[in-house]
Amino acid sequence: MHKLRPHALVSALSAITVATLLATGCSSHSPTTTGEAAVPTAEASTPGTGQERLAVVSAPTGDTATPTAVAAANTRDKTRARKTALKVASYDRKSGRAVIAAPPSSSGAAPSATPSATTASSPAGSGPPQDTGSGGAKSKTPVAVGDVIASAPAPGAPDGVLVKVTEIVGTSADGSATVQTEPAKVNSVLGQSKADGTVPVDPSTMKVDPLVKGVKVSWAKTGDLTFGPEGAKLPLGSLRIDVGTAVQTAAGAPASAAASLKGFVQLAPEVAFSYDGSGAAASSSPSGAFLGLTGDWASQWQLKGRAAGTTNGKPIRIPFAELHADPVIQVGPVPIVVNLDLVCYFRVDADGRVTVDAEQDLKGDFRVGGNFTWAKGWSGVSESHMSGEPLKTTVTAVGDVEAAMGAEATVGLYGTVGVTADLAPYLRAESNASAGGSVDGVGSASGSWALYGGVDLTGTLNLQLSIFGTPVFQTRIPLGAVHKEWLLTKGDVKT
Repeated sequence: MHKLRPHALVSALSAITVATLLATGCSSHSPTTTGEAAVPTAEASTPGTGQERLAVVSAPTGDTATPTAVAAANTRDKTRARKTALKVASYDRKSGRAVIAAPPSSSGAAPSATPSATTASSPAGSGPPQDTGSGGAKSKTPVAVGDVIASAPAPGAPDGVLVKVTEIVGTSADGSATVQTEPAKVNSVLGQSKADGTVPVDPSTMKVDPLVKGVKVSWAKTGDLTFGPEGAKLPLGSLRIDVGTAVQTAAGAPASAAASLKGFVQLAPEVAFSYDGSGAAASSSPSGAFLGLTGDWASQWQLKGRAAGTTNGKPIRIPFAELHADPVIQVGPVPIVVNLDLVCYFRVDADGRVTVDAEQDLKGDFRVGGNFTWAKGWSGVSESHMSGEPLKTTVTAVGDVEAAMGAEATVGLYGTVGVTADLAPYLRAESNASAGGSVDGVGSASGSWALYGGVDLTGTLNLQLSIFGTPVFQTRIPLGAVHKEWLLTKGDVKT
């Protein structure tokens, strides 16, 4: 199966959008990323030209491995951040107050491979050192007013930190500083650089909250293989959720027609990120940007029985699991914190007359996100390629029923909501029959039924995507709905 990649974005858009991307200088050649690299390349972490292309990889794991990046206010090179040994010791999102821990003392400690924030933000002639507030003693602070700090999740900031220092409140004996901050933009740390890549989400880092009984979770990743329920082997990097639950049965249905849904959904999600700070507009806004979610999808589910009808014309929606992760992707020296939320659910739309026992095996891939170009602003990207086959089909009586096993995904940066998408592969059965009788009172019904597979993909771009430093739009922008349906099988009804 062909997996969509970020460089496939150009081919997936309209001819107008392609022309726009070419006009803004976006390259179709993106670096190959496997998500296994632990450290940014030397090219990415060494200051250079403003047109530098940065590697996009999975951030190294561990408390001391993921670096903090600082874009210094008092240097000539204001278009890029540098890796630093500083850490955000604590952060209060409500007040904007943060404590920045200084790097270890040079005595007995190995020097940092890259300049520290003190070196980067306090060159000669940058101004007097900050007052510690204790008897007039003077000492340098690890950061300066105007510095922009990008950090992985920290105490008080599970979604990561991207802020600009507005005031030095004070310093401590250990060299740490208490600072006042305000939210910053991604372009303030990436500047005029370029970046493009996808990073797989480690399934073992996802927090799963079951919402109904009977939910089982399994996952597999490189070097730590776990098997799914019933001995099903998972591809590396996949998360599988199995569930079985009863649904409301139609009024008057016999006990033998009790309705239920069961099955599994298997995901291998990847975060897609691109940024283009080049062009004439780079000083105020990037020329291009993309944030989205892509990956492989597999699901298999069974609808059995005579399900109840809709409620006020709306299908019955049954969430069965919530998932959350905060993967950190390393864009050159900058840790970009992505906030990913998934709600897996069943959806049933039935008229309460038809009894079914239908099961579908479905596989495919998807890509959703928001794409920005200076000429066209933000636009939605939504693609899905799915195919399915019936595993079991029994349809009796007359009526219609549709069941979906979907996932609603929200992707954002540093605690802001950027893209919301709802991917809902479904199974639909329709049955048409005519009833007849005879003089001896024996009734009969005959007709036809058909079983369809399909997929719905909807979503929106949200206001907070302006975190890239792009112009703010006033309303939510639809991603552009995808609706596809195909015939699985058909047959005759005779009773």
